[in-house]
Amino acid sequence: MPPVTERIHAEDDFVAFGLPGTPGTDEFWETARTPASVPAVDGGWTTLFLRRGSPASIGFESWSEPVPLRRWRDTDCWYAQVHMPQRLRVTYQFLVDGAAYADPSNPVGAGPDRSVAATPDAPAQPHWPVVGADDVLPLPRTRLRWNSERLGGRRTVRVHPAGGGGPVVLLLDGDDWLYLHPAMSAFDSAVAGGEMPPVTLVFLPAKDRAAEFTGGSGLWQAVRDELLPLVAESGVTADLDRLVVAGQSLGGLSALNAALELPELVSRVACQSGSFWWTPGVKDLADPFGGPAGGSVAARLRERPDLSGLRIAFDVGEHETRMLPHCEPVETLTAEAGATVRVSRSASGHDRAGWRHALVRDVAWALG
Repeated sequence: MPPVTERIHAEDDFVAFGLPGTPGTDEFWETARTPASVPAVDGGWTTLFLRRGSPASIGFESWSEPVPLRRWRDTDCWYAQVHMPQRLRVTYQFLVDGAAYADPSNPVGAGPDRSVAATPDAPAQPHWPVVGADDVLPLPRTRLRWNSERLGGRRTVRVHPAGGGGPVVLLLDGDDWLYLHPAMSAFDSAVAGGEMPPVTLVFLPAKDRAAEFTGGSGLWQAVRDELLPLVAESGVTADLDRLVVAGQSLGGLSALNAALELPELVSRVACQSGSFWWTPGVKDLADPFGGPAGGSVAARLRERPDLSGLRIAFDVGEHETRMLPHCEPVETLTAEAGATVRVSRSASGHDRAGWRHALVRDVAWALG
């Protein structure tokens, strides 16, 4: 990973970043908006982060180690200049004494304690509205109480008919797409814009991601036998014969495993950054990524199952250097097994902020 901190420019203020005025003054803080980026001498971008108050560090989601802020002279202005590569969108937080806070200078939030930074060359994410840390995201009106006999416990599953409803889109890690990233609004926009047909979103929360998504929990049998009948009885328009499963990380692993185990249930998948490094016993490895390329999924695919009925879109962050060697063989083997495959790379690391555009785009493609 490249170094992420840089020294301050020679200027006595932050004019190079479009921030005139004397740092630390009330006038400065009234207009300060960051992150702000300028081209770096050695390529990529130098991005300025500001915080008013006390010492802190910046915690980036998966992309780098925390970056400490420096104090600007004898003021309440704390800053960091971070070297970012070309094409990066990343979630971050200010870390202070064990607590995490969103960036008050950044209008782009992801939940109450996260913000999103993007380099100027990061592709736009149409349909995803800008929401601040203090904004309350809209929730679907339909709420199902799923008391699963197979999985144990009770969970709340939200259902939203975008454009009036249609094929079911099952969003794994559904609470993240409800409370951190406004998937309901994004899909409504995509449907209204004619980029996909009306769909019925089912937001499935996870209780124990590792147990449910790595196999053996009976998750997909429970979805088939318990959850989907609840959706059918909910009164919301839902075409259960056309089901798309969308999952990220361990959720992406689970989605492809479901297509292998229950092809009559799962034949359309949108998979972002699937955790294909996973294999039984991986916890015993000093490096979880040090196992065989593609993990247990690649081993199953080498047996050449018939996947001619599967339509699957793979997307991985182009900065996920340790994920790519595991994802690439799975992509190739899935196509060789007869599936219709689409492969793309997002301008991100292992980060939901970078998966957002791929989620909407690839669900639309999976529906054909």
